[in-house]
Parts: sequence; C-alpha cells; structure tokens
Amino acid sequence: MSDHPVDLTRLFAPVQRIDAYLTGVLDDPKLDLAPSLREAMKYAVLNGGKRLRPLLAWYCCEALGAPGEASLPAGAAVEFVHAFSLVHDDLPPLDNDDLRRGKPTLHKHAGEAMAILAGDALLALSFDVLARCSLSSRLLSRAVLKMINGQVLDTLAESQAERSPREQVALIHEQKTGALLLAAAELSVSAADQWLQSHNRQSNPAGIKGLAEYTHDIGLLFQIVDDLIDVEQPAESAGKRTGKDAAAGKLTYPAVFGIEHSKAEVARLKVAALAAIAPLGPPAQPLRDLAHYLATRTK
Repeated sequence: MSDHPVDLTRLFAPVQRIDAYLTGVLDDPKLDLAPSLREAMKYAVLNGGKRLRPLLAWYCCEALGAPGEASLPAGAAVEFVHAFSLVHDDLPPLDNDDLRRGKPTLHKHAGEAMAILAGDALLALSFDVLARCSLSSRLLSRAVLKMINGQVLDTLAESQAERSPREQVALIHEQKTGALLLAAAELSVSAADQWLQSHNRQSNPAGIKGLAEYTHDIGLLFQIVDDLIDVEQPAESAGKRTGKDAAAGKLTYPAVFGIEHSKAEVARLKVAALAAIAPLGPPAQPLRDLAHYLATRTK
C-alpha cells in the first residue's frame, strides 16, 4: 500500500470525546479526593498528550465493528496507567526531568510528594475503571508489571548478559512501551466483543489476531521513533528534554544499530503492521493512518 497524506484532524477527532471521558472520571465526586490530589491527577492526565493508547483502543473497536465509544473505559484505564508511569519516571531518582509535554513535570508543579501520591492514585483508579465495566484487571496488571520491568532494564541497567544488544533493546522497548499498547488493544477487543454480543453480532477471529500483530509492530515502531526524536530533535520541538538517552548511556536503537538502520526498521515495522490488519478491510483505515503518523512523527 502506498503512503497517502493523513488527515490529522480527522485521525485525532476522537480525542475530544476521550478527554471528556477522562475528565468525567477524574471529576467524579464519588472518588472523594482531596482537592490538591485531584488537581495533581488532572494535571498529569489532561495537560497535553497524544492519547495514543485510548485512540488505539477506539480504532480497534471500530475495526471490529463496534462503536469507538465502547472502548472508552479500556482506553481510560490504560491512559491512567500511562500517566502514572510518566509522573514517576520524571522524578529525580529516575529520569529527573523537568519538562513533559512542553510544560513543567508534575513534581516541579506540585512537589515530589504529591507527584508520588498522584501517580499511585492514578494506578489505583485505572483498575477501578475496569471493574465498573467487567473488563480484565489481570490483563492490565500483567501489562503494568511488564512496563515496570522494562523500566528497570532501561533505567537501572539491569544485567542481561545472556542477551545480545539487539535482543536487549528489543525486550526493553516491547516491555516499557509495547506492553501498555497491547493492553489497550486487547482490552478494546474485549469491550468490542461485549458490545457485539449484546447486539447479536459475531467477532472476527482473524481480525483479532491481526490487531495483536499490528499493535506489537507499532509499539516497537513507536519507541524506535522516540529514540530517533531523542537524537535528532531539539527539546523545543519534542516538548521534553532530548539527548538524555545518549548522555545516560541507555540502550536505544540508534545507539545499537545507528540512525539509518533504525529508520529502516521503522519502515519495515510499518509495512508489517499494515499487512497484519489487511483482513479487516476499510473499517481499519484509521489504524493504517495511525501507523503512518507514528512512523513519521517528530514529537
């Protein structure tokens, strides 16, 4: 399939609905939160961001024949986990960042203690959201454990002497970034299945398998592009501090394979992702557009 210009306004159109849902969950008075904690959680979640994970969930639902709205609890749960991970990663003992999405990180905005507690609260809230709609908390918990393990391998340089550098960097990326993306897709498949069954319609087994392969490929693609942005883009463009991975001696695709090989791998993964969802036909077009956007983004 040849590339075509992606209408980003159309691609990201569901974000307005997603943000409204996230805001509704965070503003729910039944949560009975201290005002400062609620404000910190909202700052962490609503202060910008691409909404990649809930957007992926939305389009996976649509590709299977269910409305995108059916994915909102699944997407929100994963987005809360993602926000928790960013808040904690930015803290001084880990990445020690002071800029996130072009704005001060939460610990710079509200203090380190509040950042830790707000991150904890977002993690707890993610499972509460899933419980309300009978989606699998185990699926998300396993993804969270993989994400944290990936952070240990990445940030704390845990020894992986039995693996080659190529295997090490792939494992870090698949766990640190890919696990949550895959959880978003898998939870949305469950949500779509619930909706389809309630409307006496059947799921598409081939399509479900294709979505898993697609999500694996774009997850790795996404993180390789992130590595390239860290090397090639200024902080003003990226919206966060760049050059930090090389300074910290982290394993990244550009560090292990070089920039040109990394770009070639991005192109290969995009082709593979598109092939995986070919059986889904026209309903999967937004997922094709999403893959193209992720492969070419610069921030």
